[in-house]
Amino acid sequence: MQNFWRKLKKPFFCLAPMSDVTDIAFRRILAKYSKNRENRNSVVFWTEFVAADGLCNKLAKKKLSHILKYSEAERPIIAQVFGANPENMEKACSYIASLGFDGIDINMGCPDKSVVAQGAGSGLIKTPQLARKIIQAAHAGIKSAGLHIPVSVKTRVGFNREDIDNWIPELLKEDISALTIHLRTTKELSLVPANWDYIKKIKELIKKSGKDILLIGNGDVKDLKDAEEKAEKYGCDGIMIGRGVFGNPWVFTSPPTPLLEKERVEEKLEVLMEHTQLFDKELAIPKHKSFAVMKKHFKAYVNDFPGAKELRAKLMETENSKEVEKIIRDFLKKI
Repeated sequence: MQNFWRKLKKPFFCLAPMSDVTDIAFRRILAKYSKNRENRNSVVFWTEFVAADGLCNKLAKKKLSHILKYSEAERPIIAQVFGANPENMEKACSYIASLGFDGIDINMGCPDKSVVAQGAGSGLIKTPQLARKIIQAAHAGIKSAGLHIPVSVKTRVGFNREDIDNWIPELLKEDISALTIHLRTTKELSLVPANWDYIKKIKELIKKSGKDILLIGNGDVKDLKDAEEKAEKYGCDGIMIGRGVFGNPWVFTSPPTPLLEKERVEEKLEVLMEHTQLFDKELAIPKHKSFAVMKKHFKAYVNDFPGAKELRAKLMETENSKEVEKIIRDFLKKI
């Protein structure tokens, strides 16, 4: 399998991996309405992150299987994995590679305390030698599956403070095809604005390494227009959009289709129903996830139009997609 990164038109755009957000239901909606709708942009999807340790446990692996489910319409798609045990990372990446993903990304940026406590996610910033072993283990796992797909890393600029000069060169010593930088420290979480001025220093370090590693910027990207402007201003190869995708299945299309206010509301609510039905079909308990997970999307889809607050309140009381559809159909009859 060839390295898909080399074929992307620059700047390219990426769907950030977000736990309980970028699941297969939401990715399929994004693929239909954004990625594959007369799109002239190169768009790369990430899965939610999955635990390498969990994939090495038979019972846990079964519970986690839904995270690694994807449709062909989502390609190129990268599986994101986290862990701090090289042996388990090798086994997990062998399994992930066998599923046909276009690439594997190692999460070295998650600030969640339970992940950091394992020494994983952004906890690896504090142990650069282990981080390098984790990358090596990922490659070994892919090779053991008889495959050749690229490995990338998503990380932050430091743990308690900015530490680019010490941390990033360690990653650049390894065989990575792309590096995504969330432009905050772990300590900062998302509480302060992302500092895009760090990109210049990171670009210089990549140049100094002599390697052809793609740089992807991440942090506070509002929409595609903002992403395009940041790519041009800071010279990134790609831009990753996180919270900007909420409630906006058309986020990667340029330019978006102009709609009248009523048409916009109707289309948004129709897509919300479709999204909810997909969630019920693919993920809802007794399969994998509580329907409550879907409700964070309701807040994003249903706003900025007359009656939105009242409609949202009703939707927050629902327990399945049939109830959602009835409430939305009733609302649409009145507008």
